[in-house]
Amino acid sequence: MTKYRRADPEISRRKFINVALGTAGAVGGLGLVTALAGVRPPNRITAGKVPAIEGDILVYAEGSQSGQPIKTSDLSDKITRAWPQGKDKDGKPVIKKDEPNNLLIVFKFPTAEIVAPTDLKGVQDGVVAYSGICQHLGCQVGDNPSKPETILCPCHSGAYDPRAGCKVIGGPPPKPLPQLPIKLDAGGVMATGSLSGPYFGLTESDWKSLLEEAKTI
Repeated sequence: MTKYRRADPEISRRKFINVALGTAGAVGGLGLVTALAGVRPPNRITAGKVPAIEGDILVYAEGSQSGQPIKTSDLSDKITRAWPQGKDKDGKPVIKKDEPNNLLIVFKFPTAEIVAPTDLKGVQDGVVAYSGICQHLGCQVGDNPSKPETILCPCHSGAYDPRAGCKVIGGPPPKPLPQLPIKLDAGGVMATGSLSGPYFGLTESDWKSLLEEAKTI
């Protein structure tokens, strides 16, 4: 199988420590795991690491309903964290949480509030989903109490607008959070494709290769 290189292989030991300490103080266990994931060595792909693809069901990533399909009735303008759930070669459900960068965030807004550059074809009834991992150094993003219309990375104050394609509106992130196109299905949320671009730590070419290999898993 192919091994995938990270987009920033020269990240320094000092940056590694800063990410770990900054995230540990701000977002807790799940956030720390995702931050460290961006600087770990490349891993071989497995069914639990495959990125979200068409047909995946979004399941809760935390809380008492962890692992259960998301209910659209629970969604709001605040972050709901999710994992994609696909199937292995035997047709058994697999939650794709072995790759922390697969973490997603899901919202429901009034439809009229969602504007370009959001891919409106990947939105249904105000429900929109994005990667939950900051494009700067791979920390987990969260709600922003001081500016509730935005979301914030607690590590270095990267800010995004989830109503406008999660474009960067503050801080150091180099690009928006990738959007996951979705549709509503039986009261839940289903992916209709893959993320609009690489999650943190992969180059464009490696992302394309990863998606191709995902078809064989």
